Amino acid sequence: MLDQLGMDEKTESVYRVMLVDTDFGIAEIAMKTGMTDMAVRAALDRLSELALVRPSYECAGRLIAVSPELGMEALLARQQEELAALQHHVERSRAAAARLIADCADLRPSPVDSDVERLVGLDRIRERLAQLTRDVQTEVMTFAPGGAQTAENLDASKPLDRELLGRGIRMRSLYLDAVRNSQPSVDYADWLAELGGEVRTLPSLPVRMIVIDRKLAVMPTDGENSGEGAVVLNGHGTVTALCALFDTLWSNAAPLGAVQVKDHRGLTAQEAEILRLLGQGLTDEAIAKRLGVSARTARRFAADLMNLLGARSRFEAGARAIQRGWLTLEPLASMGR
Repeated sequence: MLDQLGMDEKTESVYRVMLVDTDFGIAEIAMKTGMTDMAVRAALDRLSELALVRPSYECAGRLIAVSPELGMEALLARQQEELAALQHHVERSRAAAARLIADCADLRPSPVDSDVERLVGLDRIRERLAQLTRDVQTEVMTFAPGGAQTAENLDASKPLDRELLGRGIRMRSLYLDAVRNSQPSVDYADWLAELGGEVRTLPSLPVRMIVIDRKLAVMPTDGENSGEGAVVLNGHGTVTALCALFDTLWSNAAPLGAVQVKDHRGLTAQEAEILRLLGQGLTDEAIAKRLGVSARTARRFAADLMNLLGARSRFEAGARAIQRGWLTLEPLASMGR
């Protein structure tokens, strides 16, 4: 029940027994829980790591359970700090990806620049992608921003997906949370999962990208028109950085079939991202594009957040969000624009 806080079932059982009777030693706890002495000692070590037990002030060598009120509050605070640190890391990764995209837009093919291959036009892009996916050996990782795709497009991708997964290739795809409202996308993810593929979602994604075997990355040169041109990157340092970006975002994403949970503010991941984007001063249209939804939906999301905060304007919403600790002071001026 407390596995989300870092406690497995055995550790929780030991903790509950210690809360009931502070005089129990290892033998008594083992008898009460049906565990071995070694398992009890391992559980006590874990409880010590979580700061849920402490040495007794009265009896040397004895451990005392910390009250749930103090212990759980400390664990939740620690998780909140870890989440904030992860979000900061994601933002730094997003900025690095944006700089990389800007650099790639100016790249031109050169005989001496073997780390970059420039592709011009949709036909050339698709042809090169077909070659690269044909030669893939271990893994394909994909960022797929832009919202839900049509059932026709998803069906068209199934033969290649089936062929790759049939060869034992690991396929991981990150989509926007918006696709959760698209039944064709959900059906496709279910189909992919049956064959061994993996799909997760995030509120927003930094760029469209395909990474093959952690050796090559394909990215558009124009984020507004991915069919205009693309670059194939095979420089070790660049591709390693992009793989790290994918791994970070993947670990923070939710499986498409999972129910979205709310954080300590009562916000889903998508709502939290909208609040962050509003704090940066983005318009409804820009937010809609980032989230893969319509401008009308973005306006509705913003209105729902204002209602949640009890605000009548975006400026007031920003002030109230700061008062609650949901935003830093820096975005406030932007929300008033």
